[in-house]
Amino acid sequence: MDAPTDIVDELDPQEEADAASADMESAQRVLSSNYYRKRPVKVTVTGSGTVTGDRGGINCNASGGPQCSASFSQLTYVRLTAKPASGSKFTGWSGACAGTNTVCRVSNTVARNVKANFSRVQSAPVNYTLNVSVSGNGGVISNPGGVSCGTAGSNCSASFASGTTVKLTAQVPSGYVFQGWSGACSGTASTCQVTMSQARSVSAAFAVAQPTRYSLDVAVSGTGNVRSTPSGIDCGNSATSCKASYNAGTSVTLTATPASGQVFNGWGGDCVGSGSSCTVSLSAQRRVEARFVAQQTSQPAPAPVPPQPAPGIGTSAGLSPACSAIYGSSSLSLKTGNSNDAIPSLAKPAKGKALSEPTYKTCLVRVTDHNVEPPSGFARNDYSRRQAFNADSSKLIVYAYDGHWHLYDAQTFAHLKTLNGPAADAEPQWHPTDPNLLYYLPTNGGMTVHELNVSTNTSRVVGNFSGRLPWSNVARLWTKSEGSPSADARYWAFQAETSNFAPVGIVVWDRVTDTIVATMNNSERPDHLSMSPSGNYVVVSWLNRVVAYDRNLKNPRTLQNNSEHSDIALDANGDDQYVAVDYQSNNGAVFMINLRTGQRTDLFGTYISGTATALHISGKAFNKPGWVLVSTYANYGGAQQWLHKKIMAVQLKANPTIYHLAHTRVVDNGYWTEPQASVNRDFTKVLFTSNWGVNSSMDVDAYMIELPAGAIK
Repeated sequence: MDAPTDIVDELDPQEEADAASADMESAQRVLSSNYYRKRPVKVTVTGSGTVTGDRGGINCNASGGPQCSASFSQLTYVRLTAKPASGSKFTGWSGACAGTNTVCRVSNTVARNVKANFSRVQSAPVNYTLNVSVSGNGGVISNPGGVSCGTAGSNCSASFASGTTVKLTAQVPSGYVFQGWSGACSGTASTCQVTMSQARSVSAAFAVAQPTRYSLDVAVSGTGNVRSTPSGIDCGNSATSCKASYNAGTSVTLTATPASGQVFNGWGGDCVGSGSSCTVSLSAQRRVEARFVAQQTSQPAPAPVPPQPAPGIGTSAGLSPACSAIYGSSSLSLKTGNSNDAIPSLAKPAKGKALSEPTYKTCLVRVTDHNVEPPSGFARNDYSRRQAFNADSSKLIVYAYDGHWHLYDAQTFAHLKTLNGPAADAEPQWHPTDPNLLYYLPTNGGMTVHELNVSTNTSRVVGNFSGRLPWSNVARLWTKSEGSPSADARYWAFQAETSNFAPVGIVVWDRVTDTIVATMNNSERPDHLSMSPSGNYVVVSWLNRVVAYDRNLKNPRTLQNNSEHSDIALDANGDDQYVAVDYQSNNGAVFMINLRTGQRTDLFGTYISGTATALHISGKAFNKPGWVLVSTYANYGGAQQWLHKKIMAVQLKANPTIYHLAHTRVVDNGYWTEPQASVNRDFTKVLFTSNWGVNSSMDVDAYMIELPAGAIK
């Protein structure tokens, strides 16, 4: 059966005119024949939308109103228009109209039923990004999949549909503990859930697990016996129990008894002095030596020689003998510019052997050999923002995989001792003028600041905050491992947290007067914070912003909209400069912001020919203001560029001079292999970490670059 000829889609103007003429003629014929009847046009609607008519008052929706039908004279044409509601679309007519045009013209030769059909528009799904960061050695994975970050992989960002509940699981390697979540997650449970109603950022913190028991080793030279209280050690004079294990924190008293004809000549290692007894605290593995010598009948037994202070307090100890031989009498002219130098093959040097860096002619020395020295697992420079060298650069500290800190001679590179006191994330900071003093905190923060004399390996408390702060539940003060005090070590800034690492506030402390300068409530955990070198500013780095406050925690100024690797240095005028990388800028700029004026100055770009690189900054050359040290690693996106896998001295000014110091020879294999180069106070020594061409995450040692005084001009 043919479709009615009076069911049409939208007509063009000429067709409408012809139809109107036909209507008039038909109407005249009907009237002239005295024939007049009305027939209805009825509209129904499904879905969200309306249909209106150009006559008769038709205005109809799915609810049947307000008017869905009208009666018209025969041969009257009614123009119907379909209009979808917001979020809907018109899918077509049925009944007396057909097609998908939103306009239909229907005649009234018979009663007509017209149906307009609407359906919902399926909106495109909304996705949000989940960013995960990991501090310490550990990993995070997600369910649904997408995130595998830290030791779990390199995917630290993933996109999820709006409303998705994402479960994050912390993966803890052997020998480590999970410290907790921050950002969109909180608490210390191994899992957390985030609902993706917006972009989210989550941080997971891991730390070296602290042993519940530590060993005490005793060595006896000469003829005599050493016994312990509590029991366990009975060593020398044919007794062979020279090693025992004790619960962490146990105080063990050792008593030395010489054999007949012998005298006790003093302690070594983790005990000092010449008294017959010594007490050691087992907060780490300890090693003690007891020395006995034959009794002299003609003269009294010699007293132990007291330790001599290091020469030149407050000044640099100068080049090591090994590097003096490398440089000889010639002067060093450091290479500048941005030429893309190849990295020549170079065998791993033996410990203590100095060599001339093949490309840049600087003196390079391997300081540690963890395979044969006391540092266990690895021996590395801990962090670029940490001072590796003491006040006169005669000593340096390195960090071992088991959480111990070790002292080395920066002139001979000899391992001197395992430090008694600081363990794992203890944030050690050298005294600015006394080369024998080192400050540290309890592991992962606490309520005290300690001062360690590295010559005697004994500590005292120089700051105790218990009962002095406005938060009753505060249990730990720290910078979260990345901050420093002022250059003179007078002013310190801490983030205050509960025992479960929940943030409660920020504190500024004056070490010299032992006074609380300022406190500020804070409920959002920072990634880290630090005092500026001048002591005039506190820089707090949250994941989504970096803010500088004055010393009284007033007058905040936002420096950056996210937390990246950075440090705070002194420029040539003595102003504090926040130096960081801006991966959100067009060229991935390394830049500086003057904390006094707020002026930003870009130094150099890191996005070159489609590549990018990670980097660390060290601003600890306080006696050489106007310079920072930059070490790069983990470049990707294309061929090697001029700044990749390199250690550089960068001037703090627009269009800076950049001195190339060495290639790191790091094969990127996780956090422990990052070079983390740190500079001494007068920019004559640099300590960095390298696995030296070996694709290993653990076979890493500390290396030193030595520069003649005045090489950085």
